Amino acid sequence: MAAITASMVGELRAKTDAPMMECKKALTEADGNMDKAEELLRIKLGNKAGKAAARITAEGVVTAFIDGGTGALLETNCETDFVTKNDSFLGLAKAAAELIARNNPADVAALGQLPYSQDGFGPTLEDVRKGLVGKIGENMSFRRFKRFSGSAKLASYLHGTRIGVVVEYEGDEVAAKDVAMHVAAMKPVALTSADVPAELIEKERTIAMGKAEEDRRAAEAAGKPVQAPEIVARRVEGGVQKYLKEVSLFNQSFVKNDKQTVEQMLKATNTRVLGFTLYVVGEGIQKRVDDFAAEVAAQVAAAKAGA
Repeated sequence: MAAITASMVGELRAKTDAPMMECKKALTEADGNMDKAEELLRIKLGNKAGKAAARITAEGVVTAFIDGGTGALLETNCETDFVTKNDSFLGLAKAAAELIARNNPADVAALGQLPYSQDGFGPTLEDVRKGLVGKIGENMSFRRFKRFSGSAKLASYLHGTRIGVVVEYEGDEVAAKDVAMHVAAMKPVALTSADVPAELIEKERTIAMGKAEEDRRAAEAAGKPVQAPEIVARRVEGGVQKYLKEVSLFNQSFVKNDKQTVEQMLKATNTRVLGFTLYVVGEGIQKRVDDFAAEVAAQVAAAKAGA
């Protein structure tokens, strides 16, 4: 029996993108023959993992794990909605959230190196991920996560598998869970108006100024009086203030009772929200849009050119 070295395993892994333990098993079965081991892996996993690695993962799930004052929120992506219902994929996403909470990895790369085995793959989370890419045939990745720890209590809400919220709070648990549900529905960007990022405020101001300029041009074209600059400035600022209230959690009307704001509800229940984190699957990811007609036309043109 040939000795299987770490360098041999590394070489096979580089060739096939298969999990480390699968490479070692294949080399052992092939008695150290690299070509035979590669063939065995192709039979078992197919030539999928390497090809899938570059494909866009804009679908996926959000998972949460909370144990007392420690918790995690994680977005795990895949290529199609179909895979989000796969038990192995869901198991990977749920396990990864717990690993984050219990081990506090520095980043996604560190998360991948944590010990974990599933579906015959391992011994690390990254090995399991790569193994499932080969088994399922789709690229999948851990996109982002946030870990929570400290004196604050934690409440979570998952809207299906695509939206996840964790709220850090002091006080009533029911009220905190209601806030988490509210955040998922209304998607505030900050706790208060003062916390809204400056770039978002400036963007809204630019939009309001653009609208005011359109109104001025329309008035001129219609021969109507044009508003004085100071009035326009007040309108623009009024629009900005309206926006700040709409996107600030405490100023929003509470989804379960629109006659009170979230801040008023929290005061009534002696609850204090210290922060919230909202993840929406695929947010900010450029999805690929396939133009079937264009693809067929290109194939027809290629066929004619080759004729």
